[in-house]
Amino acid sequence: MNLKALFLIFLMALISFPGFSQETIDSELYLTLKKNDSLLFAEGFNHCRIEAFEHLISEDLEFYHDKGGLTTNKEDFLNNVRNNICSSPDKKPIRKLVPGSLQVFPLYRNGELYGAIQKGQHEFFIKEPDKELYQTSTALFTHLWLLVEGEWKLKRVLSYDHKN
Repeated sequence: MNLKALFLIFLMALISFPGFSQETIDSELYLTLKKNDSLLFAEGFNHCRIEAFEHLISEDLEFYHDKGGLTTNKEDFLNNVRNNICSSPDKKPIRKLVPGSLQVFPLYRNGELYGAIQKGQHEFFIKEPDKELYQTSTALFTHLWLLVEGEWKLKRVLSYDHKN
């Protein structure tokens, strides 16, 4: 069998593998990760309630940001939120998930769910006293969630394609 034929067989197996299909928006996994997204952003990023989401963050989190660089652990990530996102009540960043953009893809090992990829698009705004909320940028994100002892942990984050 030639290399081209092997590649085609591998590609067909990959495409047909059920673990690579997107979750429906009413599935338990999709709803769980959408809730986690809300804890991270609506509670944490927008309202600076860090305690609402810190239990979701893996100790060895890796956060790759196309403008802000790399963060390689939970402590530094939480400090960045405190010191950058939540440090100025007079000019507060706000994040909104673009409706309909959230996708969730389960990850299986030997038929058992062990993680998921969550991706979507979000918009960023600035909230200032006595001013209308105004948009500053849009971006794409991809999150790798792992199921660890029955708890979802955010392990890897890609935040990219930031546009003004």
